[in-house]
Amino acid sequence: MNIMFFLLPKSKVAYVQDDFTLRQTVEKLRYHHYTAIPILDSQGHYLRTVAEGDILYYLKDHDGMDFKMAEDVSISEVTSERDIHPIHSMARMEDLYYLSLGQNFVPVIDDKGVFIGIVTRQAILKYYFASLKG
Repeated sequence: MNIMFFLLPKSKVAYVQDDFTLRQTVEKLRYHHYTAIPILDSQGHYLRTVAEGDILYYLKDHDGMDFKMAEDVSISEVTSERDIHPIHSMARMEDLYYLSLGQNFVPVIDDKGVFIGIVTRQAILKYYFASLKG
């Protein structure tokens, strides 16, 4: 099975660019009810994923920061505790499966590292469950 069958395309996925502020990122996470969001550069390359926990740790380490101050902090300053690994669009289904075990979604990139969308763990589980039912 081709992993592209499961792809939620970039046009339907919320993401932030590396020049977004911490506040913009928090607002996007909240609006979409996400717990993590991909970060892309200006050319659309996948850089990494930032999670709510990463933001909370940043706030903890910067005592006294309020939401107004978060407008002056680039999301690039917030480090990620976990590596959310992307997968190439032509990867094998079993590679997608193993990556999904440790993350809620798997970012998908093309030959040039450009982000083209995500595959959710839910979509993968539905596929495997349906194949078990025959």
